[in-house]
Amino acid sequence: MMVQRDSSSRTVDKYLMAYEGRVIAVRRHPAVLMLPVSIVVVGLVACGAAGVITGVFWVWWAWVITLGYLVWKVLAWSIEFFLVTEHRVMLISGVLNRNVAMMPLAKVTDIALERSVAGRMLGYGEFVMESAGQKQALRNVGFMPYPEQLYLEVSSVIFGTIDESPD
Repeated sequence: MMVQRDSSSRTVDKYLMAYEGRVIAVRRHPAVLMLPVSIVVVGLVACGAAGVITGVFWVWWAWVITLGYLVWKVLAWSIEFFLVTEHRVMLISGVLNRNVAMMPLAKVTDIALERSVAGRMLGYGEFVMESAGQKQALRNVGFMPYPEQLYLEVSSVIFGTIDESPD
């Protein structure tokens, strides 16, 4: 019997080296889609008002374009992953052109979690990673789901865990 792996596993695993295993692999929070959804809703209202006032119904093509924009953003969100292995931190993104931003764990000197008011209300945060002496491609990663839990998990992978319990 052959077990099929989900598409997210295939998307992520093809960027791993033979000796690596994924420790954390998550999509960004769906709140990243708030702006495209807002644009579609505003476009719907505007096109509806323009269609009723002017009687010209070709303006609905403008709304179809905004709807296409939303579909594109949802597709991009669905294949974008934040990935942590034992050796690297990566952000995999892009629909037609794939982009893999990577930082070796050995280069990470600090990681911070920042949460805006909207992020606290909706349940997302932003990771800010600092590296030793050089600008990295992977510095800010916004819209991270389960921010406190993920922050602790990423920190324990990057900096190790210290067990100070008595023997």
